[in-house]
Amino acid sequence: MKPLGLNEIREKFLSFFESKGHLRMQSSSLVPQGDASLLLINSGMAPLKPYFSGEAPPPQGNRRATTCQKCIRTPDIERVGKTSRHGTFFEMLGNFSFGDYFKSEACKWAWEFCTEIMELPIDKLYVTVYAGEGDGLAGFPDEQAYDIWANEVGVDPSHLSRLGKEDNFWEIGAGPCGPCSEIYFDRGPDPKCVDPDNCKPGCDCDRYVEFWNLVFTQFNNDGSNNYTKLNQNNIDTGMGLERMACIMQGVDSLFDVDTIMNITKRVSAITGAKYGQSESVDVSLRVITDHIRSTTMMISDGILPSNEGRGYVLRRLLRRAARHGKLLGTDKPFLFEVCETVINESKAAYPELDEKKAHIIRVIKAEEERFAATIDAGMKILLDLRRT
Repeated sequence: MKPLGLNEIREKFLSFFESKGHLRMQSSSLVPQGDASLLLINSGMAPLKPYFSGEAPPPQGNRRATTCQKCIRTPDIERVGKTSRHGTFFEMLGNFSFGDYFKSEACKWAWEFCTEIMELPIDKLYVTVYAGEGDGLAGFPDEQAYDIWANEVGVDPSHLSRLGKEDNFWEIGAGPCGPCSEIYFDRGPDPKCVDPDNCKPGCDCDRYVEFWNLVFTQFNNDGSNNYTKLNQNNIDTGMGLERMACIMQGVDSLFDVDTIMNITKRVSAITGAKYGQSESVDVSLRVITDHIRSTTMMISDGILPSNEGRGYVLRRLLRRAARHGKLLGTDKPFLFEVCETVINESKAAYPELDEKKAHIIRVIKAEEERFAATIDAGMKILLDLRRT
């Protein structure tokens, strides 16, 4: 395995699938277009739903596409900074088929990319397939996928396993969905594993890291878990760019990946806090690093701080980051400076960041100043109450 930078991995993935006849598409905005079911784009396939359902023709008439999609997820916001994996912003690599190829090609190309382009050791790779769970269309085990992995791709059966719906059936609210196969990388025994003798993909420990999910989109969920067959079979894959970068760079945390660590270094330079100084300092540095990535991307896509909807998510992230800056002893606005590093690290993939740099800096600085004024006003009220 050769150490590869995050930006280099992104380009290798997109170029590989271009060589397989896929149209390279730019990331969609984080603001969903014509999809009231989402507040923010949270997966690679979310902007592509109309192509999967057949409601709209695929772009440029090409039924194969590949993207690196900006995504925001905030349900686990309280865990950000406390774990090695949780973040509110991430990039999702994907290759998609809108009624063109299906399981066989998807599995073979995924294996080719992993073993020949990324040069991952075959003995470190494990694959899971859907074991089936429940009644109806979505309840049957995916024996077809198992057969493809074992007999067409040639994965050792000892590296193949079956998992239930929670792990190997992909759906996100109403819309296209289906069984999936996940590819895991074995990082070696985890001393924290509670059952090391039976550790395997799906274990709660950190030994096996799932980095690529191949979704075989066959059904439509009406939003109430009633499934019908789609008019066409589709492929929707998602590879976490940050997770693959962790594997290729031999680091344990997404915050140790090259482009992300460069942001943390900028925070450290401004605040004087050193990564590794203490657990509390590390948590604050990671929260700031994650949240400034998210907010920079959100503002570049036209979102502004407010007290509702997407604007509230943005405001909450900015103010959480500012609060952690105060925990590090920084009393002045500083996030607007850090966002310049975010822009520099990602502008090659997302040129809109550089084009809107002045606007992004202005919005972040104004929100920092507004938050500081709110805190000062609150402190004044508190002091006045103590005097009475």
